[in-house]
Amino acid sequence: MLGMALAALDGTIVSTAVPQIVGDLGGFAVFSWLFSGYLLAVTVTLPVYGKLSDTFGRKPVLIAGIILFLVGSLLCATAWNMASLIAFRVVQGLGGGALQGTVQVIAADLYPLKERPKIQAKLSTVWATSSVAGPALGGLLAGYADWRWIFLINLPVGAVALWLVVRYLHEPNRATATEGTGAAPDRAPRRRVDWAGALAVFATGALLLTALVQGGVAWPWISVPSFAFLGGSAVLAAATVVIERRAADPIIPGWVWRRRTIAAVNLALGALGLLMVAPTVFLPTYAQSVLGLGPIAAGFVLSAMTLSWPVSAAFSNRLYNRVGFRLTAVIGISLALLVLLAFPLLPYPGQAWQPALIMLLLGAALGIFQLPLIIGVQSTVGWSERGTATASILFCRQVGQSVGAALFGAVANGVLAARLTNAPTPGLPDDLDSVSKALENPATLTAEAADYLRRAMDSAVEYVYLGAAGAAAVALLVLIFVAPRRFPVLTDPE
Repeated sequence: MLGMALAALDGTIVSTAVPQIVGDLGGFAVFSWLFSGYLLAVTVTLPVYGKLSDTFGRKPVLIAGIILFLVGSLLCATAWNMASLIAFRVVQGLGGGALQGTVQVIAADLYPLKERPKIQAKLSTVWATSSVAGPALGGLLAGYADWRWIFLINLPVGAVALWLVVRYLHEPNRATATEGTGAAPDRAPRRRVDWAGALAVFATGALLLTALVQGGVAWPWISVPSFAFLGGSAVLAAATVVIERRAADPIIPGWVWRRRTIAAVNLALGALGLLMVAPTVFLPTYAQSVLGLGPIAAGFVLSAMTLSWPVSAAFSNRLYNRVGFRLTAVIGISLALLVLLAFPLLPYPGQAWQPALIMLLLGAALGIFQLPLIIGVQSTVGWSERGTATASILFCRQVGQSVGAALFGAVANGVLAARLTNAPTPGLPDDLDSVSKALENPATLTAEAADYLRRAMDSAVEYVYLGAAGAAAVALLVLIFVAPRRFPVLTDPE
C-alpha cells in the first residue's frame, strides 16, 4: 500500500507547485512535460515489468522499482533546470511503472479469489486518497517550505516501503516453478528475457504517447511533427509485431489478444481510460470556470467520485459471486453510461452539489465495473501469466487515457472555437489560450461577455461528457458481444 501511495502521489503532487518550480528553474514553455514524461515512462514500462515479474518473480521487480523511483525522486530534488527535472521525472516514471503494475499482481498472488475484493478495495482507497491529497500536499510544501520537498518526502516513505517488502514479502514457492512442466520449484528452467521486444515496445509506446500527449498542444495535429511521430510509431509497431512473433518468450505474447476474456477486458478498460478524462481533466475546469468555485472547492467536487469508488468496489464481490464477473461489469458500465448522459442535463450555472452528486454516482458505478474485470482476468491465468495479463489491461487503460486526453481536448477546443467565431457579444478573447485567463479574471470582461464565455465552457464540457458516454457505450458493447458469458476461472491452489 505504501508503494501504491508513492506512485499515486507523484501523478498529482507536482500540479499545484508548477508556479514555484517555473519561477525557480524557468522553462514555462515545456513544463507540461513534468506530467507527460512521467506518464509516458509509467505507461510504456507496464508490459515490460509485467513480463519480468512473470520471469523473475514479483519481489525483485518491486524492489528494483522502489529503488529506481527513490533514485529519481532524489535526482528531481537536485534538478538545476527544467530540462534536468523533466529527465529525472522520466527516471521516476520508470520506477513508477513497476510499482503500479506489480502491486496489483502481488495482491492477486497473496489473496484467494474470495478475499481479493477487500485488498483491491484497500488499494483503490490508497490510490484515491493519494490522488486527492496530492495537489493539497504539493501546494503546502511549495508554499511553506520549498518545491524540492515534494520529491524529498518520497524518500522516508519509500524507505519504509522498501524495508517492509524486503523483510515481510514472501512469495509462494510456485513463483519459481514453470507451470505445466512438472519441474520442481528449485529445478525450474529460467526463461530468457526478450530484451529486443522490450525495447521495441518501449520505443513504440513512447512515440505514440508523445504524439497523443503533445498533439494539439506543442504542435498542431495536422503538422510535420504529428505525422512524423504517428508514422514512426506505426512503423515501430509493425517491427514490434515481427520481433514478438519470432521471440521464444515475447514481452507481449499473442495469447493476450487471442483469449476472448483478456482481449475483451483490454478493450473495456481502454474505454474506461478514455471516459475517465471527462471527470479528471474537464470537471475541475467546469467547476472553476462555470460554477465559479476556487481550486480547493473544485477538488472536493471531483473527490466525491473517489469516495464512492472503493466502497462499491469492496462490495462488488457480493454481486459477481452471484451473477458472474461479466454481468457485474455490464451492470456497472450501464449505470455509468446513464450517469454520464445525465451530466448535460444539469442546469446552468447550477450548484456545486449537483456535479458532486453526479461524480458520487459515477464512482459507485465504475467501482463495480472495473474491479470485477481486473480480478476476473487475474483469476483466469496461472502465476506464470498473471503479471503479463495484469500489465496488459493496465497498459490499455493508460493508453485509453492518453487517447481520451487528445480526443476530448480537440472536442472541447472545437466547441469553444465555434462559440467564439459565432459570438454575438463583443469584447471576447481572440483565441483559445486567452479564454481561461479571461475566466480567471472576469472583471476584465463585461458581464454579458463573461456569461457568454461561461456558457461556451459549459457547452464544451457537456460535449466531452457525451463523448465519455460514447466510450462507456463502447465498453458495454464489448462486454456483451466479445467477452464470454462466464470467465474461465482457475481453482485457487490449496
